[in-house]
Amino acid sequence: MNKKALIAMSGGVDSSVAALLIKEQGYDCTGITMKLYDNDDIGLKKENTCCSVDDIADARAVCCNLGIPYYVFNFKDSFNEQVIDRFIKAYEEGATPNPCIDCNRYIKFDRLLHRMKELDMDYVVTGHYAQIEYNEKSDRYLLKKAVDNSKDQSYVLYSLTQQQLKHTLFPLGSMTKEEARIVAEKHNFINARKHDSQDICFVPDGKYAEFIEQYTGKKYPQGDFVDLKGNVLGQHKGIIRYTIGQRKGLGLALPAPMYVCKKDLENNKVVLCSNDELFSTELYANNINLISCDSIDKPLKIKAKVRYNQQEQPATVTQVDADRLHIVFDKPQRAISKGQAVVLYDGDIVVGGGTIE
Repeated sequence: MNKKALIAMSGGVDSSVAALLIKEQGYDCTGITMKLYDNDDIGLKKENTCCSVDDIADARAVCCNLGIPYYVFNFKDSFNEQVIDRFIKAYEEGATPNPCIDCNRYIKFDRLLHRMKELDMDYVVTGHYAQIEYNEKSDRYLLKKAVDNSKDQSYVLYSLTQQQLKHTLFPLGSMTKEEARIVAEKHNFINARKHDSQDICFVPDGKYAEFIEQYTGKKYPQGDFVDLKGNVLGQHKGIIRYTIGQRKGLGLALPAPMYVCKKDLENNKVVLCSNDELFSTELYANNINLISCDSIDKPLKIKAKVRYNQQEQPATVTQVDADRLHIVFDKPQRAISKGQAVVLYDGDIVVGGGTIE
């Protein structure tokens, strides 16, 4: 009997090609799109975001082309609770969230895997650019970078557990993006040259502060911009509108460039500093997940990155306790931000990661 695969299809080219490749490998495939929100409920126009009517139509068309069943699963309640609410709470607490990581952690590889098991299927398949490899010596599943380094998505997948990796397939991990588009064109997929989504799916215009105010019905009060000595430099427009390292959009006329380096929630102040003062050499992270090992028993030389588009940097990691890491970089890093993920690498292998405190 063939293995059964549930293909998570966004309507884009990557998940469509993933479905094709898995079908060609002999799996019994079912395509699904996760309905994560109603666009009208969060003030979006349907044509501007993934999971829209057009995206569902594209995913359905590809499944029809491939001759596989297609369904839409309603995960709106979970998405509101685990992704949108976490996103808003992080900004309200002065952090910089990464909702794509939360979506992977709590929706794609939690809720969807549960649904896969309920349907008596074997694997969840996505169009992520990453690789999964089983290591017999360690008896562990490893998460590795994609062959196409420019598209590698291992950073947003660091939260995958051993059981999740065991039941997940990433067929695009050994391909480049252009190769995927060529395959899609060869098979006459309607979305072969569809543009990639660049923004947070539920804030496609990038105006996250406006989204938060519209979604919550709150207005976040103005307060002071101050320097590190407490001198008032001007007025900010609400503390949720600023992220660590930000220079543009402050609305200040200053004698030299200054950047957001801290948010004082108690006093509703945004603290600014010079670029040089944004650099630091260490961080702590919690809510950790380790993939290549059960625990880190002694200080370990690794490479780490603190944002998606950063090149990994040499560092030493020490596990402080069951759910906390201390990471010291060889060289100071710019604008390390509370709420973002730090992900650890040993060459192409993801050691694990956590949320920056």
